Amino acid sequence: MVTVQQERFTVRQRQVVHLIAKGCSNAEIADRLGISPRTAKAHSDTLRIKLRVPRRRQIPAAFRDATGEDPHEPESLSRAVGEREAPARPT
Repeated sequence: MVTVQQERFTVRQRQVVHLIAKGCSNAEIADRLGISPRTAKAHSDTLRIKLRVPRRRQIPAAFRDATGEDPHEPESLSRAVGEREAPARPT
């Protein structure tokens, strides 16, 4: 069951939260999600505003408090919403 609090975050915002929790920079987030670094920063800024936190590093904890979801748990936020995997290396 999805709570009202969980519905306020888009799939892309959830992806960004997970990658921030993993310690990714905006450039790394952009690379993994196939977006520009400027767009990654815009998503981070939107999350800070929605979660009412002054610093980017506070986003994962505030997200967990708001939704009850663990932003560090890849099964709940990344693979389910399409985080890119590194290309397979030929053998």
